[in-house]
Amino acid sequence: MNSVKIEIQYFTGCPNSQKMVERVKNAVEQISFDINYKETLVETPEEADRLKFRGSPTLLIEGKDFENLPEPEKGSLSCRYYPNGLPETEQIINEIKRKESK
Repeated sequence: MNSVKIEIQYFTGCPNSQKMVERVKNAVEQISFDINYKETLVETPEEADRLKFRGSPTLLIEGKDFENLPEPEKGSLSCRYYPNGLPETEQIINEIKRKESK
């Protein structure tokens, strides 16, 4: 079985960034299969554009956005709004398990 790739992209100026990092780390700790975890600190508009940054924080599981937000034409160094609130640890665990079973 391959590991599941998880990446969190963020910058430090947004209020939800640290909370998301903590929830993702908590989720990863509770999972028994192999996880390839990466944090990407986005610090410049050029980096945001190169990464097609959807805003801070963005959670990618197997390269797919947690909320299925498509890659923007041009990435932006901005805070991200989650209409249903920031994903809870349990929701993150469930999504990781769903991706692992594919």
